[in-house]
Amino acid sequence: MTDIAIVAVLVAFAAIVAVAVLAILLWRSGKRAQVEDPAMGELTRAQAEAAARLEGAIRLLASSQSQLQRSVNERLDSVSHRLGDSLEKTKQSTAENLQKLGERLAVIDRAQKNITDLATQVTSLQGVLANKQSRGAFGQWRMESIVQDGLPKGAYAFQHTLGNKTRPDCCVFLPDKRPLAIDAKFPLEGVTAYREAKSDDERKAAAQRLRADVGKHVADIAEKYLIPGETQEIAFMFVPSESIYAELYDGFDDLVQKAYRSRVVVVSPSLLMLAIQVVQQIQKDARMREAADQIRDEVGRLVKDVSLLGDRVRRLQTHFNQSNEDIRQAIISIDKIEAHGERIQQVELGAQTAAPHASANSNVLPGPVRKLEAGE
Repeated sequence: MTDIAIVAVLVAFAAIVAVAVLAILLWRSGKRAQVEDPAMGELTRAQAEAAARLEGAIRLLASSQSQLQRSVNERLDSVSHRLGDSLEKTKQSTAENLQKLGERLAVIDRAQKNITDLATQVTSLQGVLANKQSRGAFGQWRMESIVQDGLPKGAYAFQHTLGNKTRPDCCVFLPDKRPLAIDAKFPLEGVTAYREAKSDDERKAAAQRLRADVGKHVADIAEKYLIPGETQEIAFMFVPSESIYAELYDGFDDLVQKAYRSRVVVVSPSLLMLAIQVVQQIQKDARMREAADQIRDEVGRLVKDVSLLGDRVRRLQTHFNQSNEDIRQAIISIDKIEAHGERIQQVELGAQTAAPHASANSNVLPGPVRKLEAGE
């Protein structure tokens, strides 16, 4: 729009210059015509009219130019306003996007930090598991955590000494008071060698090594922690890794079956949790049976007390009946005594009425007075 306005201004300026030059030429030609030939008057008037029309055209062109300028200014203002609004919206959108981008970058930084921490922990765990003693302590710690979370205190003991002076990692006491021995073993080196074997010979050698290691663990547990009459008939070999347990179960089923025949059950963390829950339910059932026996004894004593109370109530009823009979006999005696009193009063009144008659007739002797018999 700005280029169009510049072109329009240049065209108008050129037209004005052309009109001015033409007017000057006409004026000079008029002067010469007046001097040379008076007959040129008509031509001069025609030129004057043409100059007037040209001036009107110039004014019209100036008016059109002014309107064009106003229209161009209005268009420019509208475009500037829209452009300003668009720039403002773009600025706000850019600021919001930058803020969201910053938040996402912060989340990414935290995730990267967590990944770095996790990598450090994994490295530390690898360092711990590389040491045999540290690996054994890790397996024992995991087993103790599972047992402590599933059983109450007093239902288990760590490093409990058996009758043969051996001490398994954990003993769980069942209701018959015989402990269930649990020993943690972590055959990581053999399983790692078996997994990382690149040739058939290496895999075969690693499998033989793994069978020898696990077989020795099973034999030690069966020999040390299965005592007839003192411990349970089975013992647990705890493997603190689900992946290692799956490797043993899938690739060395004969070794697992051999452990079963030796009465040693190989368990993973999930299976140990399940076994602990079963033990907890067994202990709960035993407590319920003990409570039922106590309730039965208490009910027997309660029935005995109720029977004794019934005897005492019946004796009290007998006493009440005897008291009622004694009261009835006493009331009968009172009635008889009252009857005797009334007859006695009648006898005394009869003696008093007979005395005047005797004084009036002194010749008549009073008759003998009758004695009252007992019971009348």
